[in-house]
Amino acid sequence: MRKEFVIEKLPTDFCHASTVLRLPGDKLLCCWFGGRKEGTDDVAIWYSRREKTGWSKPRKLADGAAANWNPVLFACADKIVLFFKEGQIISAWKTLFRESEDAGLNWSAPVELVTADDSGGRGPVRTKPVLLANGRIVAGGSTERGLWTAFADCSDDNGRTWQQSLPIGIAGLRYRDGEKTAESAIAVSQQSFYGRGVIQPAIWESEPGKVHMLLRSSEGYIYRSDSADGGKTWQVAYKTTMPNNNSGIDLVKAPFDQCLYLVCNPVGSNWGMRSPLSLFKSCDNGGSWQKILDLETSKGEFSYPAIIADADGLDITYTWQRQNIVCCRLDKEDL
Repeated sequence: MRKEFVIEKLPTDFCHASTVLRLPGDKLLCCWFGGRKEGTDDVAIWYSRREKTGWSKPRKLADGAAANWNPVLFACADKIVLFFKEGQIISAWKTLFRESEDAGLNWSAPVELVTADDSGGRGPVRTKPVLLANGRIVAGGSTERGLWTAFADCSDDNGRTWQQSLPIGIAGLRYRDGEKTAESAIAVSQQSFYGRGVIQPAIWESEPGKVHMLLRSSEGYIYRSDSADGGKTWQVAYKTTMPNNNSGIDLVKAPFDQCLYLVCNPVGSNWGMRSPLSLFKSCDNGGSWQKILDLETSKGEFSYPAIIADADGLDITYTWQRQNIVCCRLDKEDL
């Protein structure tokens, strides 16, 4: 495993929630959000490029009047798309996007993804969309209002228009309005401690038309939902055997062995510790998971992973103590 920091000198008080994309010529593009404090109006989207000589100096890529959150990079139809959230109030987020046709050197102006929408942000909420075998794009979204629910956003025209699925939630779950569900020293917006359910889906396609998602939850475990019609309709979310600390997860289906690789904090408590951060593997479509290695085990926050795969291995980025972004490369021989 090769591991390095993305940022030589952090230009903000904190950084968090990275996304990564491999570019032609063995290069990488990484984005994250950072500013004075999570949720303040100075929080912007930043990016760096990995060239042969190393990572470039961070530069701003989006800086709206309100707080920016959760960048997501996606390659689609000979262009790169950056999705990101804007707004001080999480439940009222808007999703904006920018596009690049020259591998991230130049970008279009920010545009709202779906206008006149009050769902709390359309398209991907934190993890990368998936391009299905039939050409459909499926993105995992979620809404944080009291009882948290997820949804799938589907596009059959390369991202020009989007169709939102019905909400995906945990049957029978209850939440009393205004109830604070946890006390935690984790440096998140206080808004996040009010609510319960599932959010931030990580999606994969097992065979044409069969689509699945794993979900971050407040219930001590990763939850799952499945679709048999290409992401249009979904089962009620159900519990898996994998612990979850109500923090972000990500997974990828690797082209070199067709197995799933999941990165998460395997801690089974609501708003629990964000360490260790570990890599797991499943070769039975997520039915069981085997730990491959721990990426971090020290005390502190190691969270919000992003994982991508190519023919030769995996690239993983994650938050390191909110003071840097780590990028790891694992070759397929090591897995």
